[in-house]
Amino acid sequence: MSRSPRTLLLALISAALLGACASTPSSTVTIPFADKRVVLLGEVHDNAAGHEARFAALKAAVDAGWRPVIAMEQFDRERQADLDAARKGGDADAVIKAAAPAKSSWNWTFYKPVIALALQYDLPLIAANVSRADAGKVVRGGYAAAFDPAALKAARLDAAPAADIVAGQQHEVEVGHCGKLPQAMVPGMAQAQIARDAFMAQVLRDNAQRGVVLIAGNGHVRADIGVPRWLAGVPASQVLSVGYLESDKDAKAFDKVVTIPAEKRPDPCATLG
Repeated sequence: MSRSPRTLLLALISAALLGACASTPSSTVTIPFADKRVVLLGEVHDNAAGHEARFAALKAAVDAGWRPVIAMEQFDRERQADLDAARKGGDADAVIKAAAPAKSSWNWTFYKPVIALALQYDLPLIAANVSRADAGKVVRGGYAAAFDPAALKAARLDAAPAADIVAGQQHEVEVGHCGKLPQAMVPGMAQAQIARDAFMAQVLRDNAQRGVVLIAGNGHVRADIGVPRWLAGVPASQVLSVGYLESDKDAKAFDKVVTIPAEKRPDPCATLG
């Protein structure tokens, strides 16, 4: 049966990431991240090709025997009990309905295959994100406005983040808002991003012994200023961050990069005042 150009492209992307040897139908597939304790798989949120390529890589690893915990940015930490209860029915749609944030712009079509894979293989699903409400509190009042001292200590936010992380996140906030964000808002919004990274990292540290994969945006999986910077105690040799990028911009921020076709979208800066 012939393949479409899109299918062939995704197969090539997956093979590049997996290191697949395709000389014969029975070729051995090498999974370069299956021996890692912590794997971070990024995304461009609206890029369908990137989601498909990432899922193909994850599925190949799981089909080959990898059994990680799957931590997802798309679910807020407060919804873990809902997530656990809904998964008992074995239906991905039910999990999404029960545990998705009330106000969300996530395209759940992209994440349903990941959830279904976790249910198929009975892999733990962990809600990893700081909620929009808590992030808003951080923006307005700092970390202590949203989290008690015990939570801050567990997430390692009881001490000031490294200066280069703060500077890097502030830069990303400014760039992400096309340089049009009021300067007074930049530090708080950067703090919210840092809080998300720190709490996601806590989930990864807690599950590193078994093996864990994070499904999150490229900004979170950056090895230079993102979640990996909060993984003290996990050997660097056991951590792999993979960026799914539409260009080579910021490629050095990841341990490995998969280049994906760029989505056609309006200029995001055109509508900003």
